[in-house]
Amino acid sequence: MMRNKTKANTDQTEATILDHLNELRKRLTWVVGGLAVMTILSFVFAEPLLNFLLRPYAASSPLGAELQTLRPTEGIETFFKVALMAGGILSMPFTLYQLWLFISPGLTKKERRYVYIFLPSALLLFGLGIAFAWFILVPASVQFLAGFLPDIFKPDWTGQEYISFLTTMLFWIGVSFEMPVIVYFIARTGLVTAKALREQWRAAIVAISVIAAAITPSIDPITMLLTMAPLVILYGMSIGTAHIGQRQFDKSMAIE
Repeated sequence: MMRNKTKANTDQTEATILDHLNELRKRLTWVVGGLAVMTILSFVFAEPLLNFLLRPYAASSPLGAELQTLRPTEGIETFFKVALMAGGILSMPFTLYQLWLFISPGLTKKERRYVYIFLPSALLLFGLGIAFAWFILVPASVQFLAGFLPDIFKPDWTGQEYISFLTTMLFWIGVSFEMPVIVYFIARTGLVTAKALREQWRAAIVAISVIAAAITPSIDPITMLLTMAPLVILYGMSIGTAHIGQRQFDKSMAIE
């Protein structure tokens, strides 16, 4: 009898895992589809956006806003990269909504109302991250790199390298600014606590420096410090959101 019960529990667990994996596959498919649609739509304004992204380079280069290409396909690759970045940004609301649909079945009816907080706050933080990168990080890093040893190096950059530099910084800084929201939902599942985050602050600083180095293509100390500063502040905010999520997790466990 006990053996049959154990087998039934195992089968139920495996079925639950398969259901979660199927649901995850479904949501990822919708995310990729949304990204593809918005990227195609971004082709319409990719050229004006490309000219807009050239402004920091034009302001720091005596040669103006023209970038060189070294390969026949480099220009069109850069054009598609700009459209992809715009598609990723424009599809972010849909991506976050799909994430919400994935996690919401595990929440109570009352907790599902948090969608009205989750989506606006995540989008706001994502937008703030892009704005911070564009108005603070990009001008500082481009000016520093373009003016580094001007008697030796001439800042005659290629389009692909420059656009890759910008798109990587803008998109991933925007994503990293969503840290407090992400930590809240992780804490809501009981996987992390505010106490653990406070105790591991030294390791967090090291991790933040690694993340800053990964999402900012530049290795200059100015860009690194400008990137790390808001991430450290966001980590402190994440401790607060983890505390809220932990309390709600403990309350739900007590009810059960």
